[in-house]
Amino acid sequence: MKISYNWLAKYLDSKLSAIEIATILTDTGLEVESTTAIGQVKGGLEGIVVGEVIDCIQHPNADRLKITQVSIGTKQLQIVCGATNVAIGQKVAVALVGTTLYPSPDNPLTIKEAKIRGEESFGMLCAEDELGIGNSHDGILILEEDAPIGAPINEVIKLHPDFEFEIGLTPNRSDAMGHIGVARDLKAFLNHHRNSELSIDWPILKNQKVIDNKEVIVSNTDQENCSRYCSAVIENVSVAESPEWLKIALQSIGLKPINNVVDVTNYVMYELGTPLHAFDTAALSGEIKVRQAEVNETIVTLDGIERKLKGTELVIANAKEALCLAGIIGGQKAAVSNTTSTLFLESALFNAETIRKTAKIHNLNTDASFRFERGVDPDLTFFALNRAIDLLLEVTGGQLSQGPHDLLIHAPKVKKIDIDLTQINKLIGIQLSGVAVEKILLDLDFQINTKNESCWTVTAPNYRTDVNRMADVAEEILRIIGFNSVPIPEKFHYAFTPPPIVTKNNCEKQVSEFLVAKGYSEIMMNSLSKASYSAYIPEDEEPVKIMNPLSSELSQMRQTLIFGLCETIVYNQNRQQSDLKLFEFGASYHKVKENYVQTNQLALSISGKQEVENWNNTKNPSTIFTLKGTIYSLFARFNLDEISESFVENSAYFSEGLTFSIDNQVVAEIGTLKQELKSNFGIKNDVFIALIKWDVLFDFIQKKTIIFKGLPKTFEVRRDFSLLLNEATNYQEIERIAFQSEKTLLKKVNLFDVYEGDKLENGKKSYAVSFHFQDIEKTLTDQVIDTCMEKIRMNLEKNLGASLR
Repeated sequence: MKISYNWLAKYLDSKLSAIEIATILTDTGLEVESTTAIGQVKGGLEGIVVGEVIDCIQHPNADRLKITQVSIGTKQLQIVCGATNVAIGQKVAVALVGTTLYPSPDNPLTIKEAKIRGEESFGMLCAEDELGIGNSHDGILILEEDAPIGAPINEVIKLHPDFEFEIGLTPNRSDAMGHIGVARDLKAFLNHHRNSELSIDWPILKNQKVIDNKEVIVSNTDQENCSRYCSAVIENVSVAESPEWLKIALQSIGLKPINNVVDVTNYVMYELGTPLHAFDTAALSGEIKVRQAEVNETIVTLDGIERKLKGTELVIANAKEALCLAGIIGGQKAAVSNTTSTLFLESALFNAETIRKTAKIHNLNTDASFRFERGVDPDLTFFALNRAIDLLLEVTGGQLSQGPHDLLIHAPKVKKIDIDLTQINKLIGIQLSGVAVEKILLDLDFQINTKNESCWTVTAPNYRTDVNRMADVAEEILRIIGFNSVPIPEKFHYAFTPPPIVTKNNCEKQVSEFLVAKGYSEIMMNSLSKASYSAYIPEDEEPVKIMNPLSSELSQMRQTLIFGLCETIVYNQNRQQSDLKLFEFGASYHKVKENYVQTNQLALSISGKQEVENWNNTKNPSTIFTLKGTIYSLFARFNLDEISESFVENSAYFSEGLTFSIDNQVVAEIGTLKQELKSNFGIKNDVFIALIKWDVLFDFIQKKTIIFKGLPKTFEVRRDFSLLLNEATNYQEIERIAFQSEKTLLKKVNLFDVYEGDKLENGKKSYAVSFHFQDIEKTLTDQVIDTCMEKIRMNLEKNLGASLR
């Protein structure tokens, strides 16, 4: 919502700068998102005068340029101009040679004598954006015909310096939907913090005499949705352009002036926060009715759209048809135009829920609906009508012929709230005296009903729809004191919520989401499989056969999830989809001796390229290390870090692979699918598969506790070894020996390069290994690190025959 600095000053003479006001409003809960200077031009338009175009001819050397002769009173200037709208007889803005323009504040443009396509030019005819007074660049700025030639442009174009505040209004702050509401918060803050005695300068009404003519008969048949309807009729109005002061006020908050009638209703709405609507009485047929819409009734609204109503809307109608969607938008039939001579003026109190539903149904969001949806001040409904009457009589020259009338169905319920000052001080964290609390509440329009030591009864103002209990009153007090005034305690007390119980279903969901995020697709295969697959299972495991199978294809329970993965890979491969990442949760079934065993597994497979084919990737094929990285990431997801590896060759399903163990218990196995299995299934690419014992892994996940550790105050130190090793040595042995050599300071070991080539002696290979050290209490010295590295080197040499290259 936009608020004008100058407009705000009409109600509260704070003598504060725009920046100070923005800071105070933000501190009181009306967050000022931006402060924009308007009507201010850098340089003050100095050096720019009014000129008259005496002659205008086509440039001989350019199709899009013209040569003009411009009189500035004291002399005549030749100026080359590219505007399409320049013509003889126009009054224009002329920037003289030496003038500096500011099309944007940071890009000054100084006018110089110039030769443009061979023709001399002594100045510039300016557009709005070049002067810095607007955004239009459609052509040069054309001034009024009576603008005096040679006069400084800043005397012709009246600038009205102002600041526009953009307030991010929260839904509960319906009280601040007008300038007076904003001024109220500002007043309360200044009176408390600066011991001021400021008060709001409310508009003074002229107390129009009530005229009881029955020119327009008003009835309300939907009193539930319209609890108050105030109206008046003004005749002999002259609909015309608004006076300058009214246009300036509306333009200062970004509104475009329309005519004096519409502008007055907008002015009062932004002044008090109360929407109004004016009807042309020629469309009323002598009657105004507040009623519920009829099903399929139609109305053409002011935006030119014909809307079919559903029967739940509240409308303002004459005897025959709807003329307005109440509280949202008017209709074209009763719209005020230049031919309007008599007005019917409405100020009403509509049900917020009904207005919101109607606005949503018809996809409308107007200034009026914005206010009614949040709840307008019920005590200002009649005041706003009288305020608008006074202004309309002033700017239209009309006379009051009926009203003002106030059709009040029921008054708003008084909200009395019991408060305890002791409890309020605890809530806000500051000890306030009763005098300070009372002053703040009175400045915020609360009434103090009774005071019994610390126990008070107060009445909240009707416009504060969100204040219903003591905590709300405490928040109001705290807003004015300032949230930044609350001292930060030396000690905080927290109640930590116990971690949620880890269930297998939740854990499976987390793993599935993790794998999908890494590009895997979940599959779900049948638990029944072919009898021919029995040839691939270990000899000590018998298949679990179905007594009455439907077919030989489904004659026994599956012994492993691997076969389902292979079937899926072949199916996709035959459809030109060979780059696959798959996973499945499921059970496998075995018969060991006389016992039936069911094992829950998680199986993963990768084949084809690591990434989707793209011009920017290297098209690397997937390897067993790609799958190994996924497995380690999965372990890390659940804080499982004590993992040991063992190399396995020629197992039941893999030609080579690795097993992963925790506490000497195997939890997973990965490997390269055997060529025999690939051939029998018809798989062309290499396939890498991981089988995870899900029940075993879940047991470890359940046992793992989260331990908090503070961030170390010291930094990590890295040292590298380039090791010459026997070809049979694996990295796990290096890692094991390193951690055995230094158990305290060594935090991480990493293999970052491998070399095997003819430059090394036969049977040798080279590993580049990094070692990371850290002491969480103090910074490590080179001497300490060198000692650790020497100990590791000696143990690697002793146990593995390793040497440094």
